[in-house]
Amino acid sequence: MKLIRRSASADLMVEARTTPAVPPMEASAGVGFRASKKIWVDLDNSPHVPFFAPIIDELQNRGFSVLVTARDCFQVCDLANLLKVQHKAIGRHYGKHRLFKIVGVCVRSMQLAPTVFREKPDLAISHGSRSQLLASALLRVPSIVIFDYEFAKGLEYLRPTWLMAPEVIGQEALGAKGKIKFYPGIKEDVYVPRFRPDSSIFSDLGITAHDVVVTLRPPATEAHYHNPESEVLLDAVFGLIRDTPNVKVILLPRNRNQELAIRRSWSSLFDCGKVMVPERVVDGLNLIWHSDLVISGGGTMNREAAALGVPVYSIFRGKPGAVDRFLAQEGRLVFIEAAGDVRQKIICKPRPRPADTQTGNSRALDAIVDHVEFVLGQSSGERS
Repeated sequence: MKLIRRSASADLMVEARTTPAVPPMEASAGVGFRASKKIWVDLDNSPHVPFFAPIIDELQNRGFSVLVTARDCFQVCDLANLLKVQHKAIGRHYGKHRLFKIVGVCVRSMQLAPTVFREKPDLAISHGSRSQLLASALLRVPSIVIFDYEFAKGLEYLRPTWLMAPEVIGQEALGAKGKIKFYPGIKEDVYVPRFRPDSSIFSDLGITAHDVVVTLRPPATEAHYHNPESEVLLDAVFGLIRDTPNVKVILLPRNRNQELAIRRSWSSLFDCGKVMVPERVVDGLNLIWHSDLVISGGGTMNREAAALGVPVYSIFRGKPGAVDRFLAQEGRLVFIEAAGDVRQKIICKPRPRPADTQTGNSRALDAIVDHVEFVLGQSSGERS
């Protein structure tokens, strides 16, 4: 389930290969081994919260102790509270300037260090937390970095002990990047199977039966992979919204500054009630499920919509990753590549919602946790 009020709040039930996700010998840790191990999970961005929530539950079900830290930005902590993920808030966001980002990573890693030193975890896991990677390297904690976008930048001279990625990315796209584990499907397959629709969202957001509901997620303008072309496409989307009757847009800005900028540019759409921002954190998957279409400048929400079978249009203009290319080839996602595509490709109409969400199984979740057990076993052997 993806995210939130101005969410960051993603995709599909892909099974890229039919080979077993984990050889049986990799999941052989005993009860005593598990009880003696502590795993540190760092929630660095809002999409990481729904992704890790079932992983944390499964790790605890298997007998592991789990320490959870969270960066207090992008509604990460709000979403963790919504999903009842117990965590310790440490650090914040330092802005989009590259120098500030570097300083922010260093400062937060130092803020994390006392807690990590005291808790002494056996393994650090994140979905690309640079602060965790730096802190774990300094404190000599083995680490796993999970990722689903092969063009994301890491820390220049710092490598995790292990990498983990969806099978659809493939070894050939990664080259020689060290120790890598793959899991079936995609990141959203880990948590989408737990989703159950709740129709009370209609009354909560003031949506009527006559509305064509559009969930709109602006591009991540502060991300290193941001392409200004996405903002041109966003303006074209607002033009389409303005000219299309019966459309109700649920806007999920990435932060307050982005919301204020959009309000200034398109104040008439807010004034007439055509565009609204939820006043509190909402269940992102539930919002997507009850939408007729999704338009997003990011990856996670696009993939969540594809996973739920909701029409989704991507205005992301960075380099497309293997997961999104796969979804486009399967007809589950439509790339909007130029302003002219907005009116030619985006179809604003009601969609029939099946009674069954048909959200698949837990193969991705099981494979990831099995891989974690394997890495813990390897790390213990190397230390002994």
